Amino acid sequence: MESDLLHIKTEKLERKRLKKLKRQQERDAGGQKPVDTRQDIAKVSGITAGSLSSPIADAKPQKEKKRKQQVGGAPAEGLVQPVQKKKKKKKDRGGQPLDAANGVADASQMPSKQRDLVSGRTAAKPAFIAAADSSMPKAEKEKKSSIVTAASTAAQWAAVGSHELARAGAPVQKALYAEDPAVTRMTEAAVQQWREERETAVTGCDIRPVTAFGQAGFSQELLQSTRGFSQPSPIQAQCWPIILSGRDLVGIAATGSGKTLAFGLPGLVHILAQQAASKVPKKGPWALALAPTRELAQQIAAVLEAAGQPAGLATLCAYGGVPKQAQAQALRKGVDVLVATPGRLEDLMNDGACKLSGVTYLVLDEADRMLDLGFEPHIRAIASQTRADRQTLMFSATWPPAIQKLASEFLAEPVRVTVGSQDLSASHSVKQVVEVLDPAVRDGRLDELLRKYHSSRKNRVLVFVLYKKEASRVEAMLARRGWKVAAIHGDISQQQRSKAVETFKSGAVPLLVATDVAARGLDIPDVEFVINYSFPLTAEDYVHRIGRTGRAGKTGLAHTFFSFTDKPRAGELINVLREADQPVPDELLAFGTTVKKKESKLYGAHFKEVDFTKKATKVSFDSDDD
Repeated sequence: MESDLLHIKTEKLERKRLKKLKRQQERDAGGQKPVDTRQDIAKVSGITAGSLSSPIADAKPQKEKKRKQQVGGAPAEGLVQPVQKKKKKKKDRGGQPLDAANGVADASQMPSKQRDLVSGRTAAKPAFIAAADSSMPKAEKEKKSSIVTAASTAAQWAAVGSHELARAGAPVQKALYAEDPAVTRMTEAAVQQWREERETAVTGCDIRPVTAFGQAGFSQELLQSTRGFSQPSPIQAQCWPIILSGRDLVGIAATGSGKTLAFGLPGLVHILAQQAASKVPKKGPWALALAPTRELAQQIAAVLEAAGQPAGLATLCAYGGVPKQAQAQALRKGVDVLVATPGRLEDLMNDGACKLSGVTYLVLDEADRMLDLGFEPHIRAIASQTRADRQTLMFSATWPPAIQKLASEFLAEPVRVTVGSQDLSASHSVKQVVEVLDPAVRDGRLDELLRKYHSSRKNRVLVFVLYKKEASRVEAMLARRGWKVAAIHGDISQQQRSKAVETFKSGAVPLLVATDVAARGLDIPDVEFVINYSFPLTAEDYVHRIGRTGRAGKTGLAHTFFSFTDKPRAGELINVLREADQPVPDELLAFGTTVKKKESKLYGAHFKEVDFTKKATKVSFDSDDD
């Protein structure tokens, strides 16, 4: 009996030794241990191996049999081969090899799994997995597919990063401009004369301006938006060929100069080119325009919607003050152009309703105003989610150091187009009248001016005040005196604001009282007069207030009340008046011409303005004795 037990024990030990020997031979022949695909999928997807379908478990004996047949020969199908180490290449921030020609991630040098993820391909399944999938119920197969896909996507983003994934997509089509023969025939002297007559300066390139709508190469569908204009405005004529050439651009021009179509029409051409080159349809926006206020965002969206609709392009405006559900639903359905305020767009992104990974055309309109309102962190967060090889445009009324710094970080070798002065300047088509008076008499004086400027009670007059409560009080005062008036300010709902603006645009209520919240957003034709009931807190706001009149080549008049409480801003106002060749009243000069240094919101007056467009000078010494 004991001998039998000893024999059985010896036999077990011998079988174990032989089994261990075979495993060693398999490792020597195949390079490494075969992968248990069932356990691998379970590990990646975060589920247990036992929860996968039984056909995979049934296929395991077949795999074991096939693996044993390969002992001493070539490695079995499905075995993972040893990966040869490759020579290190220069890497980008995402850790991926860079293509030397264009600085994008080189997919050919990526590991096979990562390369397949980026290119959209998947490796061929082993035979036993394919057999298991074929016998798997449809519902269970879809569930398994979704689990593995989610895990693969997470691994993909972790491996290469969102920007590197964007780089691996289809190249951005940027070179979309063919110079018209009439433009080519322009001599350098003619180009210089054209720019001098229109106070236009170009820095960073020497692309000639177009002088007619037909010279830009826009289709007839897109040109429908230019009906009613005889020729392009200076900012449009110079920016169109530069943007269509694919260059990043900074545009500096006063309000009412036609900036929306300056970036809007090339943006629509850009989208059509990407759609033609892309083989995979997508629902995310191609172009994104950021604006500081709801009113400006609505105005931009209205212009782009009208321009893009004949070409079949959809535009969405996303802004706060209204429910997000409709905006999120429209984004999921698919849009081509997205116009948004930074705050609402970040909310939609955090909710998962908006993905910007396909944005190839980014516009920052009135960037100086967005920085003044504290939107810089939001802008950075939003821009980081767009494609790294996008085309970026920035438009501003001024060129302060903060805007220069932002441009140096967001734009690649940008061209700068300046119409008028790059310093603070008012539109020269607006006549400015400044009246120094006591604040107590403003109500009666406003009524007198309305009887003078608004005698027909049909022409549009815009009255600006400083505070929300002040807007409500002035509106009630004018209504008591028999004027048909409406008001917009921050204490009313978005629906009430939209209704007030629409009635003002249509002429049903031609007198509107507004706070500075609407100073940069309203683009209403035929506003004849602007009255500043209260002087704004900054000279920049003053310039943008009076810019609501005298738009699109027309003339206007701005009448401003100035009191002793506004004395600290007298010097800035005097400079604006002198720059525009406007009369300066003696009462205003009596306050002095000193201009107070503009303070930083973070550091107060103790900060230094630096021109970030200038490169630092490196100082080196030949020897220690120097």
